[in-house]
Amino acid sequence: MKIRFLIANAYGVGGTIKATYNLAGELAKRHDVEIVSVQTRRDVPAFAVPPGVRLRALVDGSPQAQRAKEESSGLVARGKLKLGTWAMTQPSRVIHRRDFRYKNFNLLTDLLLLRFLREVDDGVLIGTRAGLNLAIARFGRRSAIRVGQEHLNATKYGKGIRGAFRRFYPRLDAYSALTERDAAAFSHMLGPGVRVTCIPNGVSDGGDVRSANHNKVVIAAGRLAPQKGFDRLVPAWAQVARRHVDWELKIFGGGKLQGELEQQIDELGLRGSARLMGYTDQLPQAMAEASFYVMSSRFEGFPMVLLEAMRCGLPIVSYDCPNGPRDLITHGRDGFLVPNGDVDGLAAAMIEMIELGDARRSFGEAALQKSKQYEMPAIARRWEELLEELVAERRQQGLPGWSIRGRQVRPEHRP
Repeated sequence: MKIRFLIANAYGVGGTIKATYNLAGELAKRHDVEIVSVQTRRDVPAFAVPPGVRLRALVDGSPQAQRAKEESSGLVARGKLKLGTWAMTQPSRVIHRRDFRYKNFNLLTDLLLLRFLREVDDGVLIGTRAGLNLAIARFGRRSAIRVGQEHLNATKYGKGIRGAFRRFYPRLDAYSALTERDAAAFSHMLGPGVRVTCIPNGVSDGGDVRSANHNKVVIAAGRLAPQKGFDRLVPAWAQVARRHVDWELKIFGGGKLQGELEQQIDELGLRGSARLMGYTDQLPQAMAEASFYVMSSRFEGFPMVLLEAMRCGLPIVSYDCPNGPRDLITHGRDGFLVPNGDVDGLAAAMIEMIELGDARRSFGEAALQKSKQYEMPAIARRWEELLEELVAERRQQGLPGWSIRGRQVRPEHRP
């Protein structure tokens, strides 16, 4: 089967990107898979593209592409460059204004996105965020199987965009949430006209990368942005550092709050105890050097980084934020859940995990076993089963459809 994933920017760093790469890579072992990035500003993607997966960008804003455009001679080339530059300054009319990344889209992305959606008339098209799911539902061809995939949770969407969901999502063939609670919430929100299912993210095989759970290091990772809540992790760590002066907190990732977090670390006297490590493309190896993972997010969809940490045999200490941590962590067995925003509780849970000593190893082993439920072959198979059902339904209804194994059935008509 021909499967296309549509994503805002597949060339950057983030949980949605990593989850898409993981799923695409597994499906590419049996299907024709392409990741279509609406735009890029990089010459090469931050993550390695999985074998067998094609990657392309609709709007190439990479330095290399920009240099080529600027060096182009001729009136037509200069005119296109000027028109494209202007279009990038105009707000998007296609992406819903309540999409959290609305400002990353513009008139140029609209034009090329619409052209792409009208060209896709076969196979499966899977969106990866609200704005793109809505665009697929509104403008995608009915001859393609159209699936929306949710990477946030239902509580993050306000009244305005919920109305658009109810209006346009019935045009999708299916809509996939990451947790059962979110699937139930979206089913209630959308009503009986939308097929809602739950398929969580999967984690790729980490090989032999495994923590021994004895180094005096605690690790956290993510964008240095308000969502990830590192501003409420640092004060919790201040309490831990006073009791366990020989332990260290390492926070991996980059972002706009780096300066504020560095100032917070200095003001709390944590320089040398809490460290901002920057971005790394060797996060599993860094995890293997830690004893447990801490998550301080204000909200999540289904945090890939927790799965990756558990895959490395790390116990988890996490706020019980919506959604994901509660679905992955069994309190007292493979980690500790703390009421969302309880800084003192987070500090106490980290101290308890430190003071478990050798027993921390059993927590890590339980975390590793839990992560195996989310291995990519099993998750990909759930996607294949969903797509097989959608193809079968189309055949029963006399609508266009394609065989899951790639033998195309030509539709009798196209819109």
